[in-house]
Amino acid sequence: MSEATAVLKPKMQGESMNVGIGDVEREQIAEGLSAILVATYRLVIKTHIYHWNVVGPLFHPIHVLTEEQYGDLFEATDTIAERIRALGHHAPMMAGKGVDTGIELRASGRSAKEMVEDLISDHEEIVRQMRSAADLAEDKSDFVTHDMLTERLTFHEKALWMLRATVAD
Repeated sequence: MSEATAVLKPKMQGESMNVGIGDVEREQIAEGLSAILVATYRLVIKTHIYHWNVVGPLFHPIHVLTEEQYGDLFEATDTIAERIRALGHHAPMMAGKGVDTGIELRASGRSAKEMVEDLISDHEEIVRQMRSAADLAEDKSDFVTHDMLTERLTFHEKALWMLRATVAD
């Protein structure tokens, strides 16, 4: 192997970290964050597609709201991935390893209300994942991850409120 190739080969940093969180605990937390990262990417893409394809009387408020949301979600992917790296693990490559990376991209034929209801469902799923991961992080004294997830939960709960209010009868 050439020296250049050896330098570019990814290496795990987590093997010898001593930050007060054990190797097994950091791996468990990183796995939870990896699932959240995949779900967040899925929601970024879906939100962006709905942003482009929404029609009807709710077009403008949904178009504006989804633009704000996909921007925040995209920024969050970097924050989540960097936390995984800080824990000594690689961010998921988005394939294999038991992580569902499928994204259903059916915008055509969906009403604005159906799109919003679909986004609500995805936000709720991420909230459940985040609560579980935050509980684990707090239990393992990973206050940085817990704090990050608390901030992300704040975003998702506000997003849920806004989405529900948009389609309320």
